[in-house]
Amino acid sequence: MTTDPDAEIDHAGPVTPYRQLADILKARIARGDWAAGRPIPSELRLVQEYGLARSTVRRAIAVLVEEQVVWKVQGRGTYVGQPPAENS
Repeated sequence: MTTDPDAEIDHAGPVTPYRQLADILKARIARGDWAAGRPIPSELRLVQEYGLARSTVRRAIAVLVEEQVVWKVQGRGTYVGQPPAENS
């Protein structure tokens, strides 16, 4: 089942809000809302946009990091795709 990138969080649904958000963000990335190597909105922006607790947003992003959909740079944000290879 594919998630609608424009879906809203269903707090009463059977899927946890953090998983719903992770699926929505993945769908938005697949749609091309954010290009590879570009940042997704900040945690605060996602909290405001989806009406979720910051811990819920962080958990959704952690799922995407684990699934290698995004990567995080401390103090800079969360980026689409995989981190660039480091030159040794």
